[in-house]
Amino acid sequence: MATSTLSRVAKALLAPALALGATVGLASAPASAAVWNSCDQWGNTTLNGYTLYNNIWGSGAGSQCVWANSGTNWGVWANHPGTGGIKSYPNAKKVINKPITSLTSLTSSYNVTVPASGAYNTSYDIWDTDYDYEIMLWVNRTGAVGPLGTSQGTVTLGGHTWAVYKGNNGANEVFSFLRTSNSSSGTVDILPILKWIKDTKGWFGNETIGDVQFGYEITSSSGGLNFTTNNLTVSGG
Repeated sequence: MATSTLSRVAKALLAPALALGATVGLASAPASAAVWNSCDQWGNTTLNGYTLYNNIWGSGAGSQCVWANSGTNWGVWANHPGTGGIKSYPNAKKVINKPITSLTSLTSSYNVTVPASGAYNTSYDIWDTDYDYEIMLWVNRTGAVGPLGTSQGTVTLGGHTWAVYKGNNGANEVFSFLRTSNSSSGTVDILPILKWIKDTKGWFGNETIGDVQFGYEITSSSGGLNFTTNNLTVSGG
């Protein structure tokens, strides 16, 4: 987790669409024509209730293009150099906007195809509406990447066993849950994780959950790598 997480969120939400200096085209898009694609740094669109962001926010980034057949089937081609530091977090976002105690359920299913090389994690990024708290759920990771903060042990919640880390990036609290083994598909029951943070640990109160994002936090992908979200659903409220 980079130390400028809040900056990443602000840029993803507020920055104008600025074209990258280098454009690679969309040779990496699927054979069937995508309904939307963008190589813009902050390229974004909304499809069937999900907002997609190209979201190249880190320093030293290379080229990256995102394509989508829908809000639940999309992918990224990224060519970022083999240097340290997160370069991008292309993602799909579903807005929830409900306090934790008002949520009766919050679940998500994912199915991804990710490369065997590079340095990245596939993760949910869950925010309260004030962006004071960030909850990351890493379902897989490859290469030299690691969470922010200190270890809090392991816990089994939401259908998975996680290594938990707690930290602060100077702008907000970060709670990272790293799945103890990599997974390319599955279902996560998110609500018990939020309640564990709130009720069991007391790390926050009855926060209003704003965004549930899912995507790829990419540090390096030299030569160009493909990340494909075959299917994603976020449901509940």
